[in-house]
Amino acid sequence: MLLAIDTSAGTSVAVVDREAGVLCELIETDTMRHAEVIGSLIEEALTVAGVDVRALSGVVAGMGPGPFTGLRVGIAAAKAFAFGAGKPLVPVVSHDAVASERYAAGVTGPLLVVTDARRRERYWTAYSGTDAFGLPVRLNGPGLGKPGELPHPEIPRFEAAVVPAGRLGMLAELRYANGLPMDADDALYLRSPDVTLSAGPKRVTA
Repeated sequence: MLLAIDTSAGTSVAVVDREAGVLCELIETDTMRHAEVIGSLIEEALTVAGVDVRALSGVVAGMGPGPFTGLRVGIAAAKAFAFGAGKPLVPVVSHDAVASERYAAGVTGPLLVVTDARRRERYWTAYSGTDAFGLPVRLNGPGLGKPGELPHPEIPRFEAAVVPAGRLGMLAELRYANGLPMDADDALYLRSPDVTLSAGPKRVTA
């Protein structure tokens, strides 16, 4: 059983079980309230699912791509919760969850998953379909670009407002069940943060 957290777009928290599926999924679409809602969503998800922290086998973190300010909230929350609960952190690329949900809904063949990167840009990942385990296969990306300049214009595009944490968690369960590796523990910001460190005190002249 896993707690899954993603803040690469909106904020999504879920509790999943390999056999029972998604026990609870809560979503906040406001992309400016990650820090305000993440704690209460985690608490509510566990309560609604009726799951004690000790019953969890791990904590899934959506690794993006996503804007620096929002994405780091979810990753930090997942890491802090995993550390406090004594559970392993399970990193999963966020766009994989969107692609997986689309394929589960009946989409077949190539797919371009797109999410808002702000600054009038979009994050994208291209998929060729699913493998023998039902996992989405990345063809290219994740990447970053202007809306009108995204690659693979021939591929059907799906723009997601939020990444489903329930699907994120089930991907982790599916990979674990089949002995497949998880993603790297690297946040996919794909660009520098909006705020940078000062180069030092400014020189004052008379």
